[in-house]
Amino acid sequence: MRILASVAATGAALATLISPVQAAPDDPGTSHTLPVRSLLEVLPVKDETRAGYQRSAFKHWVDADKDGCTTRNEVLLEEAVNAPEVTGRCTLTGGTWYSSYDDTYVDGARGLDIDHRVPLAEAWDSGAGEWTAAEREIYANDLGDPRSLIAQSNRSKADQNSATWQPPAETNRCEYFTQWVTVKSRWKLAIDLPEQAALNQLADQCPNEPVTFELAR
Repeated sequence: MRILASVAATGAALATLISPVQAAPDDPGTSHTLPVRSLLEVLPVKDETRAGYQRSAFKHWVDADKDGCTTRNEVLLEEAVNAPEVTGRCTLTGGTWYSSYDDTYVDGARGLDIDHRVPLAEAWDSGAGEWTAAEREIYANDLGDPRSLIAQSNRSKADQNSATWQPPAETNRCEYFTQWVTVKSRWKLAIDLPEQAALNQLADQCPNEPVTFELAR
């Protein structure tokens, strides 16, 4: 079932923020805690490229733990406000979910997509194009942190980043900002200049709350 872990961060650059004396480890699984604005400040800023991107480069939805439920259904089961009935090989019937992007409740799983907080194409643009196929599969099915994947009914986001899209529900924008930054950090993904500018604007409007994160790679 879905693992409730914490989100991750960029490595060596974070060490000086965590401890001025001793560098923190930069290995997968290493946990860090930082204020979200400090985390944003150390994200690498690079030009992005979509050259060679294909959605099929990120294999999903898989049943990694072989319990009969794919990643999609694991997320739906985890996030249900009213639990659906589960029959057979993880067939879901009924249930209610809250879609935070548009601040609405949805009855039935068919009205929902499982959104990659940082879209697959955006991940490719900002570093995942250099990963192995196995790393991209893990990213696309990341149940190691509940902020990586989220059930939503709003489909306007598609593969956009923060420079061109933010949640229609203004009440969700600070959560979106915090989770976007932490997922990028968890996976050591870069941001580009327009994205950085948009995130800095959100940072000015949102609490500088500490986030605990665990490196995925």
